[in-house]
Amino acid sequence: MTKFLRFLLPYWWQVLVLFAGLGLQVWSALQLPDMMSQIVNQGIVGGDQGFIMTQGLLMLVVTLVGGVGMLVAGFFAARVGAGLARQVREDVFKKVMSFSISEIGKFSTSSLITRTTNDVMQLQMVTTMVLRMSCQAPLMGVGAIIKAMDTAPGMSWIIMLAVAALLVVIVTVFCMALPKFKILQKLVDKLNLVTRENLTGLRVVRAFNNEKHEEAKFDTANTDLMKVNLFVNRVMVVMMPVVQLVLNFTMLLVIWVGASYIDSGAIEIGNMMAFMQYAMQVMMSFMFLTMAFIMVPRAAVSWKRITEVLDTQLSIKPAKKPKKAQSSKRGTVEFKNVSFAYEDAEEPVLKNISFTAQPGQTTAFIGSTGSGKSTLINLVPRFYDATKGQVLVDGVNVRDYEQKDLMQKIGLVPQKGVLFSGSVKSNIAFGANDASGQQIKKAAKIAQAYDFVEKLDGEFDAHIAQGGSNVSGGQKQRLSIARAVAKDPEIYIFDDSFSALDFKTDLSLRAALKPVTKKAAVLIVAQRVGTIKHADQIVVLDDGKVAGIGTHYELLKSCAVYKEIAASQLSEDELNAELEVANG
Repeated sequence: MTKFLRFLLPYWWQVLVLFAGLGLQVWSALQLPDMMSQIVNQGIVGGDQGFIMTQGLLMLVVTLVGGVGMLVAGFFAARVGAGLARQVREDVFKKVMSFSISEIGKFSTSSLITRTTNDVMQLQMVTTMVLRMSCQAPLMGVGAIIKAMDTAPGMSWIIMLAVAALLVVIVTVFCMALPKFKILQKLVDKLNLVTRENLTGLRVVRAFNNEKHEEAKFDTANTDLMKVNLFVNRVMVVMMPVVQLVLNFTMLLVIWVGASYIDSGAIEIGNMMAFMQYAMQVMMSFMFLTMAFIMVPRAAVSWKRITEVLDTQLSIKPAKKPKKAQSSKRGTVEFKNVSFAYEDAEEPVLKNISFTAQPGQTTAFIGSTGSGKSTLINLVPRFYDATKGQVLVDGVNVRDYEQKDLMQKIGLVPQKGVLFSGSVKSNIAFGANDASGQQIKKAAKIAQAYDFVEKLDGEFDAHIAQGGSNVSGGQKQRLSIARAVAKDPEIYIFDDSFSALDFKTDLSLRAALKPVTKKAAVLIVAQRVGTIKHADQIVVLDDGKVAGIGTHYELLKSCAVYKEIAASQLSEDELNAELEVANG
């Protein structure tokens, strides 16, 4: 609640204006029955035509005041609700953007999307409703009860009886609906997960002719959500007629008892009519509160899910006393006895890794699948933090950098090329917003992307769809490489980034990269020996350990693991020729 009030605090004056509008609305509603009672008792029964006209005009003024109050309350309730939702969405998004891969994995992408959209929407809807109801319903209810008791004291027990009946209905509905709201949001998460999996893996589903299985999986998630939604809606559907029934019986009882009181002369007919309207106002107030009681539990579940994201402790914590890089070691990456284990894993993925990547040199990493190559690379930009040892960039531990300063030094090309909706130009300049058109073209030429970009409709202004779905895998990869080149970083990281390229393009790209990376450290994760053959040093990983460090020919002589990898990729004649060169 404290956190929620913090989000509400910037709108304090708007909330006060809203409550003022509600006050006018309630005041107007409470005056009208009393004024109508006077028209009946003095004007109609007494035959005073002038009084009827005067009182009628006065009622019109009071109604207009109430209408203005209603408009003011509605406007500011919507404004506060929308503004609060915008701020919550922004804070959740900023928090998610600071998450490491570990935190993303804990929540899942689909759940984070649901929390940022559906849960925030529930919060906005209920905030808008509660801001209006929280003041209006209690004031209206209490005011109507006081007015009713003043108008016809002998009939006040009818209102108490009706209120007791409504409380029974509200408590019953509350107990039935609350557990279902928690299940409901989890089922929305599940449906989003299934939908996202199918949309991202559509080609795989079709390739394996598995549409029916995926449709059945979606249908199961959809049906589960429908059943819970139906239950909640049925509770609401049953509740409204029950409340209406209580309301109608209350009116009947008022008329029945009121008629006998009028007959005996205990009250006037105008007073009975006013009492009836006050009783209606009490009932309506409780109906509004009932609706709020139904909506608030679901919003409470949504708010809890939102605060789970906001309160998540980051595993990658910012440096308390950030340090600056050592200029003498610019572009140097050093691993000192680095070990890394995933959370709750029994065994570390990396064990006592030590090497130094110098500026102007290419350091390559190779090993079998699962040897820890990509994990090792992810420690440099702090996607994960080393469990033991130190990762140094420019002579400073990566933990001691401000995150933005560290990332400014790195040009990363991930294993899976990621593009954003926009243009070719905006994607290449993604990490270098001040890059000129000439720099963007140069980066595209180096990345071997210029030729295909020229053929696109609009060239560098050509549209790129979300995720780069309108370009091929190789084109996507080359644009990702161009993005890193345009940034002109101190350290280039290529995480198996050449796998989607043919050998000719691979050779041309590496030749074009040499001049622009002569002052930078280049780290390459690769599967192909041909890609890293000319690297200045190759780090061979085997089961998370360093099996060997050296050049291509040095490792062919000294490292059995590297020789085995080379033998699996080269023909016997090619391997023998390489071994001859290695042995001099």
